[in-house]
Amino acid sequence: MIVNNDSPMQPGKHPYFDAAEFSDRITRLRTRMRQAGVDVALFDEIEAMTWLSGFGNSENRWRCVGVPLEGEPFFLIRMLDASPCRQRSWITDVPTFRDWEDPMPVLAAVLAKRGMQGAKIGLDFGSYCMPLARFARLREVLVDATFVDIGNVIWELRLTKSPTEISLLRRAADVADQAMVRASAACVRGASQRDAAKVAVAAFVELGADPSAPGPISAGRGWDFLHGHLENERLVDGDVVHIELAPLVAGYSARLMRCVVVGQPSKEMKKAAALLRDIQDRQIAAMKPGAVAEDVDAILRNGLLASGLRDSYDNISGYTLGFYSHAGPRTSDFTRIFHPGAQWRLEPQMVFHMYASAQGTSLSETVLVTDHGPERLTRLPRSLIVNLKNDQNGQ
Repeated sequence: MIVNNDSPMQPGKHPYFDAAEFSDRITRLRTRMRQAGVDVALFDEIEAMTWLSGFGNSENRWRCVGVPLEGEPFFLIRMLDASPCRQRSWITDVPTFRDWEDPMPVLAAVLAKRGMQGAKIGLDFGSYCMPLARFARLREVLVDATFVDIGNVIWELRLTKSPTEISLLRRAADVADQAMVRASAACVRGASQRDAAKVAVAAFVELGADPSAPGPISAGRGWDFLHGHLENERLVDGDVVHIELAPLVAGYSARLMRCVVVGQPSKEMKKAAALLRDIQDRQIAAMKPGAVAEDVDAILRNGLLASGLRDSYDNISGYTLGFYSHAGPRTSDFTRIFHPGAQWRLEPQMVFHMYASAQGTSLSETVLVTDHGPERLTRLPRSLIVNLKNDQNGQ
């Protein structure tokens, strides 16, 4: 139990992260809380709760992790989910409510017991779990409290990864590589995009990743096909299947994009894919500590425009990777993105999904920024995948 800022925690119960890691996360958060001048902070987004406590669940009923400047954090949760919470989380103070009860009075009682009914309470005013009606209810039960917007502080703290987090991302990247080989082999004449999805999902589970959706799989045309629909039409020679795999290991996601050509690709497509690769290679090589994000982005953006592969560039060229929850609404983490005007600097232990697309081809990698420069965690050859098999029997 934490009795003050410096006291040790109970041994953790998480299968990957130990007590020291959670203690470090709480310490870093409390530094930010002092800077914001708050007495206690409440977190209700599942990514933030999981990062702080080791456990997170869906928002079928509102729940939150409370972290005071001094004293033990608490996890307010419905009774049905309290046991799984205690099994996975190091937090031992788990106040509960029944499904049909309003959790807000329970929260008020928890804070009053700690003498914090009139505290300065830090909230992320942009939380997807705190709509106007809920915030109004919070103010009703805590009339003496003051609410302070501390922003997306947890998302910021999560940007640099611990060694354990990086090890999970490495495992996810290895799954992505192996699953891509299997999924691309399913893209043959007479098969469909759905067959590739089926193979990818099975590969995730077999290779030790979390059961989850494979990621976008669609036909490749132009540059804006990346989030297209999974179609049922049978593949024929000349079709190009865009596969973006996003396996998760303990919720940590690596991502990998490749294009699979059914039959022989055209000379124009091979030329476009090679040029796309070469330009992105230069971009990834520039991902060193201290590099300014807009400069890294410009290498790919300006390179593709100057090459004629694209006549406009309306999307980002990379974004943050890390922990994603199945129950969260965000499928990508845009806490840091690469775009014109992005003034933030790259730091060691940041991890990104860097992606490029043009003229029906696509390519992406999971990239770790190290003290010495970029490391590609996904390691498949960077080229079109050509599948010359004629049908699902390989004939």
